[in-house]
Amino acid sequence: MKLEEPQALNAFGALSQETRLRMVRILVQAGPEGMPAGAIGEAVGASSSSASFHLAHLERAGLIQSRRESRSIIYSANFEGLSGLVEFLMRDCCSGHPEVCMPAAVVAAECCTPATKESACAC
Repeated sequence: MKLEEPQALNAFGALSQETRLRMVRILVQAGPEGMPAGAIGEAVGASSSSASFHLAHLERAGLIQSRRESRSIIYSANFEGLSGLVEFLMRDCCSGHPEVCMPAAVVAAECCTPATKESACAC
């Protein structure tokens, strides 16, 4: 997903709030299975109405996605959207000097242990 500046600004705006940043980090750790809205709110110390507000903001920004399972709403990280945001930042970083981007590439390559890469890692 290639983001342009307006979409990137919207995503960065969503991440610039402490509770929402924590929610995204928790959902990234949860992997594709995601988590119920109540568990996310509990993990970040937000009331259910506050959690719903923040989760809706993140979903509008394209950073998370939701699905209904029975009576619960399950949220998960939108790894395509998050990757698009990182790609937006890194798109022009190297200017012919790939060593500039090497630290980010190393982190991306090592983000999951070999045991979890196949089942839960979206890196």
